[in-house]
Amino acid sequence: MNTLGKMLLLFGGLLVVMGLVLTFADKIPWIGKLPGDVLVRKGNFEFYFPIATCLLLSLILTIFFSLFGKK
Repeated sequence: MNTLGKMLLLFGGLLVVMGLVLTFADKIPWIGKLPGDVLVRKGNFEFYFPIATCLLLSLILTIFFSLFGKK
C-alpha cells in the first residue's frame, strides 16, 4: 500500500502542475511559439502541431525524472 500511496501522490502532483501550466500558458511567451512548431492555415481549416515544444518538454521531464527517480 505504501507504493500505491506514493504513486497517487506523484500523479496528483503531476496533475496539479499540468493544470497550472494550462491555466497560465498564455502568460508564458515561448510555449507553443518555438521555431519548429507547425501551424497550417487554409481557409476555415487550422492545423497546429507543436513539435519543438513537445521535444523541449520531453527533454525537461526526462532530465527531471532522471535526477529524482530511483536508481
